Amino acid sequence: MKTSFLRRSMEATALATGLAAGTMIAAPAHAQFGGIVYDPTNYASNVLQAARALQQINNQITQIQNQATSLINEAKNLASLPVSTLSTLQSQVDQTRQLLNDAQRIAYDVQSIQSAFEGRYKGAALTGDDHAQMVANANARWEDSVGALEDALRVQAGVVGNLDGARTSIDTLVGASQSASGALQATQAGNQLLALQSQQLADLTAALAAQGRAQALDAARAAAIEAEGRARFRRFRGKN
Repeated sequence: MKTSFLRRSMEATALATGLAAGTMIAAPAHAQFGGIVYDPTNYASNVLQAARALQQINNQITQIQNQATSLINEAKNLASLPVSTLSTLQSQVDQTRQLLNDAQRIAYDVQSIQSAFEGRYKGAALTGDDHAQMVANANARWEDSVGALEDALRVQAGVVGNLDGARTSIDTLVGASQSASGALQATQAGNQLLALQSQQLADLTAALAAQGRAQALDAARAAAIEAEGRARFRRFRGKN
């Protein structure tokens, strides 16, 4: 529409200029019609001025249209992404964190681990003379291992449960990114995809931590059984 309008304006300008030139050549310098003096030179000058004015108006219209297009593009670039998955991601992170906080017996805490190991995994807990206490410590170590294995399975189940939500978020964000109308929307979609990746890495870290905890406690229990067996054997030989 814009091109058609400019073409018509240029044709009108050319026609007006041609008419003015033709009038200046064909008509006499002055003519009188019904008492009105007709000056072709003055008429042609007026036509040229009108043509120039029309051309200036066309140029101004073009500038306004360009400015409007630029403003529309800027508005698109500043438009926010209409979808957000951040609340879902935060909920999944909180769920995984809660699973870790619910760890049974020996928590993910340095002081808690140190206290548990001092009480039933080394030292007097393995070599003492109190038979009943040694049996209690052995049972406690077994419960530590079983609880840690259960915790690892729960964390892994939670991580697997988050996969469906992650898949839905990826589909939503990729679709929003591909249909983004401006730079801001594309950037926001990319940032949310990065947040989703961070959440998945956090889930993976939690699963590995839970599994490592279970393996470490089971290995510690096996080492404690071996140490306790040696202590029992030494006492047995001493009595003989």
